[in-house]
Amino acid sequence: MIATLDIKIQKTTQSRLSSVDFNNLQFGKIFSDHMFVADFSEGEWRNLAVVPYANLSLSPALSALHYGQAIFEGLKAYLSDNQEVISFRPLENLARMNKSAVRMCMPELPEEIFAEGLSQLLQLDKAWVPSQEGSSLYIRPLMFATDEGVGLRPSETYKFIIMTSPVGAYYPHPVRVKVETHYTRAAEGGVGLAKNAGNYGGSMYPAKLAQEQGYDQLIWTDAKDHQFVEEAGTMNLMFKISGTLLTAPTGDTILDGVTRKSIIQIARDMGVSVEERRIAISEMIAAIHNGTLEEAFGAGTAATVAPICAIAYEGTDYELAPLTDESFAFRAKKYLTDLCKGKVADRHNWLLKLA
Repeated sequence: MIATLDIKIQKTTQSRLSSVDFNNLQFGKIFSDHMFVADFSEGEWRNLAVVPYANLSLSPALSALHYGQAIFEGLKAYLSDNQEVISFRPLENLARMNKSAVRMCMPELPEEIFAEGLSQLLQLDKAWVPSQEGSSLYIRPLMFATDEGVGLRPSETYKFIIMTSPVGAYYPHPVRVKVETHYTRAAEGGVGLAKNAGNYGGSMYPAKLAQEQGYDQLIWTDAKDHQFVEEAGTMNLMFKISGTLLTAPTGDTILDGVTRKSIIQIARDMGVSVEERRIAISEMIAAIHNGTLEEAFGAGTAATVAPICAIAYEGTDYELAPLTDESFAFRAKKYLTDLCKGKVADRHNWLLKLA
């Protein structure tokens, strides 16, 4: 990547790299030495820099703290077999972040700033990209309002940050999920399509209740009748029923997952029939009863592919048969892993070399 922007580089004087046990990585607990930062004011992005990862000094009157103008993304980088740092479809994440920005009345981020900032950051912190099997460098871009004041209006200033974290598996085992029929994650006309902080804050209480009952996640349902599958909050949901891969269509209430759309393409490449349509809870339960539900799994950046081993609905736990290495879910996950390691051809131009 040819650098065309003036990005100031300030290297840390005390790297924390030697203190990290890369064989025992908790998800999102350790952060790399540097972060990329940029400020928006007077209608333009400025002060582009890669600086040491550090705490921020913020006013109690910060607009984002009061009115929730805060959005983020999640993507990953991998160390390929030839020691290149490869990112998976990062511009798709930028496109989704800008979609979130528009919905939250925030400025869009130019591709040039995102791509060059990420590249400069990863070139500096290349040693933080883990090579252990199942590990990766999680990349968290975020933007938040920085006006100081408590008047309700869109902020005129913003800060953008990219920080990174070496991670292991998000779900180290198949997940148990519960169908949520009371609480609502998102409604039509709302902000369910955006990765804004409030979406996740509002989902924590019902998810906590489910976790206390022994479940890893929820299956969120539609706000109107709680009759149709939507998403799981940390991932999109996919079901293989009678040989067809089913997933709910994206829209106001469902996040347009990058992993989701990639797996849909992989399925079509493998000759698997795909339908993007509403899936009734009753259809899913009937498929469990009659044996036509062949696979159930989540798809997301953090989880990649997370097999579902049990679905709870109206007080009944439906245990699902374990997925085998021949299942579509595992074949799709292996393809994505091999792709990011450089073991298979990048036929769809999904990879971007960063360092």
